[in-house]
Amino acid sequence: MISKLPHNGIKAVLLVLLVFTVAQTSWTQDSITLSDNNIEARFDEARRYKNTNVIDLALESLDKAAEIAEKKEDEKGLVDCYHKFALLYFELDKRENTIFYWDRATVLLKDLEYPHGHAVHKFVEAILLYDSGNNFQAIFMLNEARQLSNDRNLLNNILLLEANIYVAIEKYDSATKNFNSLLINTDIYESEYLKTQAHLGLAKSYSKTENFEQSLENSKEALAIALANDFSKEVFEANEMLGVTYEKLGKYDLSLVHNRNLLKIKDSIFNIEKTKTETKTAERIQFERMNDVINQQEEEINELKENVNRSEITAILTSAFLTIISLLAVSLYRNNQIKLKTNDLLQTKNRELQAARDAAVQAMEAKTNFLSTVSHELRTPLYAVTGLTHLLLDENPSENQKEHLKSLKFSGDYLLNFINDILQINKIDADKLEPLNLEFNLKKVLTDVISSLQQSAKENKTRIILDYDEAIPGHLMSDPLKLSQIFMNLVGNALKFTKNGEVVVIAKLMKKEEEDVTLYFEVKDDGIGISKEQQEHIFDSFEQGSIQINREYGGTGLGLTIVKSLLGLFDSNIRLHSEAGKGSSFFFELNLKSKDSIVDDIPFEITKKDYDLKGLFVLVVEDNKINQVITKKMLNKKDINCDIASNGTDAVAMANENDYDGILMDIHMPGISGVEATIEIRKFDKEIPIIALTAISLDDSLENFYAAGCNDVVTKPFKPEVFYQKIGENILEKKLKKSAS
Repeated sequence: MISKLPHNGIKAVLLVLLVFTVAQTSWTQDSITLSDNNIEARFDEARRYKNTNVIDLALESLDKAAEIAEKKEDEKGLVDCYHKFALLYFELDKRENTIFYWDRATVLLKDLEYPHGHAVHKFVEAILLYDSGNNFQAIFMLNEARQLSNDRNLLNNILLLEANIYVAIEKYDSATKNFNSLLINTDIYESEYLKTQAHLGLAKSYSKTENFEQSLENSKEALAIALANDFSKEVFEANEMLGVTYEKLGKYDLSLVHNRNLLKIKDSIFNIEKTKTETKTAERIQFERMNDVINQQEEEINELKENVNRSEITAILTSAFLTIISLLAVSLYRNNQIKLKTNDLLQTKNRELQAARDAAVQAMEAKTNFLSTVSHELRTPLYAVTGLTHLLLDENPSENQKEHLKSLKFSGDYLLNFINDILQINKIDADKLEPLNLEFNLKKVLTDVISSLQQSAKENKTRIILDYDEAIPGHLMSDPLKLSQIFMNLVGNALKFTKNGEVVVIAKLMKKEEEDVTLYFEVKDDGIGISKEQQEHIFDSFEQGSIQINREYGGTGLGLTIVKSLLGLFDSNIRLHSEAGKGSSFFFELNLKSKDSIVDDIPFEITKKDYDLKGLFVLVVEDNKINQVITKKMLNKKDINCDIASNGTDAVAMANENDYDGILMDIHMPGISGVEATIEIRKFDKEIPIIALTAISLDDSLENFYAAGCNDVVTKPFKPEVFYQKIGENILEKKLKKSAS
């Protein structure tokens, strides 16, 4: 259907008009059978009319719903009506009417306990903020709305508005993520409509980034869904996008077909009579609603008058009353003047506060982007430092040189850990981290952490003891990587401040109900301890208790900050008990899911293999000349042959022309990125192993690398043993399996 559409544009338009007319008639007949007291049925009716661009009938349905709510004295229902009126008038570009209904809802919500109503209220406010160009305030308001309601339809519309805001502020990656989420929505009310909007949003985003092929595909998808569901306004927008995109691709005949379609669609969707009908209905309903408010106020005034007429007021009392009224009028006038001045002052202060908040948000984003850029840029020269140090240490240096090289290696590793800590904190602050939900073995995680820190324990003559409750299920669901980071920081911190002592890692089962498991964790030591004063700030960034402690024990003071932030992702809090000179104890609880149905087939301990990599032929994709030399030398040390591609475009061409055993792909390169190059290679080669070598930045996501087609990821600067291990696991083993078959 999509491929034939450009050649049959006139037929498609006539089909839309025919279905549109039939649907309008059937909906009108259906509305007759609707229950007079069913507000939700009127809401559904209004939603269908709105999505098919029959705004006048949508307004009529909402007006009937409002009458039902008023008769029943249903304040929540009336709030919902006001919100839907506000959104419909916004569709008609009548901002003042939108604000009128939003204000009416504000009055009712003031004394009403209605979380969903408050959530929609903030959603409407976000639309008004976005319309006036206050994008960051709009995003802030959408986040507040999310906290108040779990209504799926509302959350989907919040996701759609947020995506459009991201497009407006040129955050196309974030916008694309939201739009893609809406493509698989399960909304019971507007599933197809939301998919159409998502495809249109993706088409516009890809067009902005000059990815016209993807823009074209999404425009076609949007048009197909819109035609199938009589979304006439979206049919127009999809044809408009197709006309523009075909023109940019140089396909002028197809562009002309869709531009002709637009002229015919305009006659049906945007004709003068339709606009007049919508405007007339909108003004009539608005007049009636405002007139109801006036009549209500007049009734209250008449009631007051009747009460006065029933009383017999003497001349003296009348005179006194008039005098009092005069004084009150003067006082009211003065108070009104003060109130006006106060309102002006408040509005001025509100504008200043909004400007300050926008400035603060922009400053936070600037800080985040700066730290991300600095962290990423430092990793690239660090790769050269650590790589060259490793190569020099393997070339039999003299004892004097070996001592200097080991010092250089230690400094490089220390700086790398510091950069990693900064990047981790930055990702958490920027909400770039979300916990995964994977099956894992907790005992293996804790054993691996303890094994990796045994060398540090030996240097301090300290024992690490694992007190593990065997009643803990063997298969749990959570994020094992982030749990490893938590325990790596806690145990590493305990070892740093403990000499000739013990560090105990405790894991206990507190409660288990079916698959819900509550675990207690504690890491305690008998080291130097922490004073009461130091405990107040110990979880703050760059805090180590005192300058003396920092000078004696070293470190960045970010470890406990990272632990606290990571536990926050699991809705858990870390607590501390310590006394100076008597050791410290850090403890917390976690709620996890267990998988009791899974049976252990193999032991969880997996030994690392010593691979013979001789004879492999790989492609190295790297734009930095120094990194090219270092990577090539590291490969040659293992008798691995390689070709070098300096950019993503060359990498795609070379992978297509040569038969490589695997590809080592840098991610951040000028031109097309490593992710884009991987996607292109996967179009013609689904099997070749691709390992991403990247200095991961704030906006990078391991999930994105794997989704693009990477088999594994090694972060720069990497340890040589990890580098060779990944090549063996992903490239050599695949080659051996292929040869065996």
